[in-house]
Amino acid sequence: MPDLLIRRGIPSDVPRLTGIYNEYVRDTPITFDIAPWTIEERRRDWFDLYASTGRYQLFVAEEEGNPVGYATSSPFRSKAAYDTTVEATIYLAPGAGGRGVGRALYERLFECLKAEDVRRILAGITLPNPASEKLHRNLGFEPVGIFSEVGRKFDRYWDVIWLEKRMENP
Repeated sequence: MPDLLIRRGIPSDVPRLTGIYNEYVRDTPITFDIAPWTIEERRRDWFDLYASTGRYQLFVAEEEGNPVGYATSSPFRSKAAYDTTVEATIYLAPGAGGRGVGRALYERLFECLKAEDVRRILAGITLPNPASEKLHRNLGFEPVGIFSEVGRKFDRYWDVIWLEKRMENP
């Protein structure tokens, strides 16, 4: 992947990233959103959370000038005692999986989080999703539990496995 660029997200990425995410909303149980987002909603309610530094980050994978995926670290819960825990998510455009794009995104995100006061990174994965489970486990996430039938989408209930990655920050 010599032409793969991993960089911080910028406002002009929002339309393409919204398109990638909305495919998952419409076609899969991977996200429990059930209605697609507008670009304006995604910019205001999602993109504006991510700063250029700090715990909450957005990285974009770009090939030939085109965003093909992104990874984020977001608040796990709103209570202050959870501040040293973040939730990681990753979404790739069709055809971008299985080529190391996800690994490259997460490695860059995790490298930046080493400089932050982050003790744990959590990830929730709707089951079944063997590709996502494999990616997370290969990057040091360990399963901590399965919540059964916690999401209803497409007229059925879905389980979610939760995994954690321990950070060894100073």
